[in-house]
This record gives sequence, structure tokens and C-alpha cells, in this order.
Amino acid sequence: MKSVSIVGAGIVGLAHAYAYAKRGYRVKVWERSPRATGASVRNFGMLWPIGQPSGKMTEMAMLSRQLWLEVLTAARLPYFPDGSLHLAYHEDEEAVAQEFAALEPGRAAWISAKEVAAKSPAVRPEGLRGALFSSAEVVVDPPLTIAALPSYLEEAFGVEFHFSTVVTDVRQIQADRVVICGGDDFETLYPRLFATSELTRCKLQMLRTGPQPDGWRMGPALAGGLTLRFYTSFHICQSLSALKKRIAAELPEYDRWGIHVMASGTANNSVTLGDSHEYGLAVDVFNREQIDDLIVRYLERFARFPRPAIEQRWHGVYSKHPREPYFTAVPEPGVRVVTGVGGSGMTLSFGLAETLTAADLSD
Repeated sequence: MKSVSIVGAGIVGLAHAYAYAKRGYRVKVWERSPRATGASVRNFGMLWPIGQPSGKMTEMAMLSRQLWLEVLTAARLPYFPDGSLHLAYHEDEEAVAQEFAALEPGRAAWISAKEVAAKSPAVRPEGLRGALFSSAEVVVDPPLTIAALPSYLEEAFGVEFHFSTVVTDVRQIQADRVVICGGDDFETLYPRLFATSELTRCKLQMLRTGPQPDGWRMGPALAGGLTLRFYTSFHICQSLSALKKRIAAELPEYDRWGIHVMASGTANNSVTLGDSHEYGLAVDVFNREQIDDLIVRYLERFARFPRPAIEQRWHGVYSKHPREPYFTAVPEPGVRVVTGVGGSGMTLSFGLAETLTAADLSD
């Protein structure tokens, strides 16, 4: 039986473990911490195909969604396939949403304010023009899911996990193949490669409410008008420039901190909120209260919850390439590095792992 060693038990590492294990490989996963605590557990839990540009990346996201549902069902983990709503309260937001729906009719549709109200009790109806609705988006609970997947992979496929084990040289973990999924850890194994990779880090601030009342659920994941300027999928819309100009003039602090505001549910019916984007290799360990306030203030424009009090605050850090949707390299025979998925790690992980694994094994 052929073997593969995977460095990193975040979602990209776990997705590669699944891709190899189901092909009959003997799989070992090495994780420096007692459990994964990085970007994979510090996000919205959104599988977000609507954010990917049409073509190759949307296809990868939808493949990832298919594999996610396969794994979540087999592992008996909770998920919420309720789709997403991009809410429009301004004329320019409506223009972008309607243009996108016209250009990509197979991906999303413009719906009326009345139809929005039927999908989510959390949306503020005052001034709502309508929304872009997509049925493709799925929400998982990141801390619960990332903690549970190793047990599933171990029981279903015999994957071995070595937590609290730092890999400083690939010769420590000899195998027929090695896949390095170290997230924002650029330096440990191939410092020269990462010095020339152009990868950087992104810090994001996030918040979470406490559990909402029994019987109340938010429904689709929600995004405000700021989000339309954030994801590359919307760059095809000519009307986007007007929206960007208005935000830059009216809300310059949201551009300064890279803020767009979204909300998603969790397994215990809390609501996750965020987020901001600060780029640079040196990450500030301190959060900015101003950023949290800006997020909450904008959220109140389009959403309301029975119990809005914030109970948790944190920041996450992920790696990102300035131009490519992910970074991969083969620094030596039999070794592949996979990182730099930016804020799309949950969305792309299983599709990316499946694509790269199939390519490597066909060589």
C-alpha cells in the first residue's frame, strides 16, 4: 500500500487526507498543535461558491461542495444548505445584484423584498429593494466540524493523526508522497520557496452572538451591499464601479480596514458576524475595537436578531497570494505545497484537494 504524509490538520490538510484515503493510500497527518486552531476554525463556516469567478474556480467550488456534503453526511455532522442572500438597500446595490443575475442566470436570481422576508426572519424590511439569492451556499460549524473530522477519517479510512508534532524536515515523515498544508506558516519547511512566493498574511476580526431562541433560525447566510465589492465574482458587473465610488465617499473607514459584513448561523443557533481584512506578513496581535464597532453598526442596517448581544470576539489569520486563487508548488520530487487559498479555504478545500491529488497521481 502506498503512503502519504500530510502536514497540517486544518481543512486543506483534512481534505487531502480524504482525497488520498479514499484512493487506498495509507495516510498520516501531522499537526504541530494539540488540535487545529488556525484559520480553519476562525471563519464563518461558509461554503461560498457565489464568491468565485465563473469558470474553473466556480467548478472547483461546486466540486468541493459536492464532496463536503458527502463527508458531512457520512460523518453525521450538522450543516445548513440554505443558500445566501446579498441584500440591496441602495439603487447601486440593486443594479449590481440584478446585473449579476442577468449575466449568471444559472448561479443566482434577483428576488423581491417580499420573497426575502419569506426566506429569513433576520432581514430588516425597512428600505429593502430585494436581494440576489443563490441556493448553492452551505454553512457548517467550523470548530465542531474541524474537531470531528479527524475521528471520522480515522474510523472510516484508518487515517493516522499525530497531533502536537512539529515537522521541521520532510525526512521526519518519510512516505511515497508528502503534502504540506501549513496555512500561514510559510517558513518552517521551505523558507526559500516562500520568500519568493509573494504570499502574505491577512488578519480578520470576527464576532459571534449567543444562541438565539429555540425555534428561530436565520435561514440563508446574509451579506450586505459592501460584500458586492469584495468577491471577484462580481467584478464582471459594469455597475460595480458606481457602488465602489459611493462606498469610498460615504464609508471610507470600511475601505480602510477592508470591511464587508456578513452573517451565518452555527450548530447551537448563534450567529457569526464579520469581517475585516488587514494585510501584511507581520500580524498585529491586538484587535481594534473600532473595527468591531464598524461591523456591528453596518450589520444593523440589514439584519436584526432576537438576541443581538455579542458573546465572543476573535481574529483569524490566513495566507493569500496577490493574484492567484491558491498557491501550490513542488519543491522536490514527491512533495507538494498547498496554501494561499485566502478567505476561500472552506469553499475550495475539498475541490482543490481532489483536483491536485488526481493530477499528481496521473503523472
